[in-house]
Amino acid sequence: MNLTQNESLVRIGWNKEWQEKANSHPALVPGRIVVEHKRLYRIETPNGLLLGEVSGKFRHTAGEREDYPAVGDWVMLTPFQGEEKAIIHAILPRVSKFSRKVAGETSGEQIVAVNIDVVFLVMALNQDFNLRRLERYLLSTWESGANPVVVLSKSDLCEEEEIKDKVQQAETAALGVPIIACSTINGHGVSRLLEHINEGTTVAVMGSSGVGKSSIINYLMQEDRMATHEIREGDDRGKHTTTHRELLALPSGGVMIDTPGMRELQLWESEGGLEHGFQDIERLSRECQFRDCQHENEPGCAVAAAIEEGSLNADRLASYRKLQKELAYMERKSNKREQLIEKKKWKKISQSQKNMRK
Repeated sequence: MNLTQNESLVRIGWNKEWQEKANSHPALVPGRIVVEHKRLYRIETPNGLLLGEVSGKFRHTAGEREDYPAVGDWVMLTPFQGEEKAIIHAILPRVSKFSRKVAGETSGEQIVAVNIDVVFLVMALNQDFNLRRLERYLLSTWESGANPVVVLSKSDLCEEEEIKDKVQQAETAALGVPIIACSTINGHGVSRLLEHINEGTTVAVMGSSGVGKSSIINYLMQEDRMATHEIREGDDRGKHTTTHRELLALPSGGVMIDTPGMRELQLWESEGGLEHGFQDIERLSRECQFRDCQHENEPGCAVAAAIEEGSLNADRLASYRKLQKELAYMERKSNKREQLIEKKKWKKISQSQKNMRK
């Protein structure tokens, strides 16, 4: 099956690169995961929307959660003739993956979305505005391989001077990242969102509960597709509405992945993202007198000098250090986890070999 035969998939991101990857599975049909329901998947295919599950072989060889399909994945499958069902045999190699650590004490990975080009990081200008949380989202976005766009929602609830001040604050945390202050109530700034969505672009929308993600998606969908609730009295927050991840085709072209609100975002392997997200501190560190400068009381510290002269905020350095420690801790936990996974893998192989000899 060639690219022209997959016209129904082109509108949701199919292109020559994906076609080349799919050519290694000539007997199978491509599709994209639209919704996941506990290892059952709604898949957009040239045959229409199908309900699929992974094959027994797939399940046997899969080790961790990341080995299974996620919303946004392109998969190769076999449709059932005369039925709206399919069996998934393979996942095409991903080009990006936004992950976070699962909640709790375990060090497992939770995949939020895959094969995304742009991430709209939504933060309300009123009660939700938090630069430290924004830094976390930015780090995870850079690490995913996607490009971030900071969306400051609910500008209708703020005065012009407050909006200007918070945009400037966001610029210090999101160096070089597009920042859009907007409101779906009065239409302020929302048209700028379309500048980042082209034909074939996949955009993920992320942020805390009640920041207006569903309202933004409804605007881009040009219909009330996502349920929204009224603002709660007392804190100016919308009620949480999204309960699952879903891929939506936009009428203007491109697709959007809606995600449930996150109460917290614990980092998952974001060393490269740390360097990208804190370029100002990384650049200053190279100007310090000592290569291993900890930016505390050492002489010739360019970072400390920048804080003293006011060109660098001390809270930003504190956040940088905190995220460094968190990533170092996650790396130690991940190494132990990988050792356990490897041990389970060889135990599984050994048991299979024993069964074969019987």
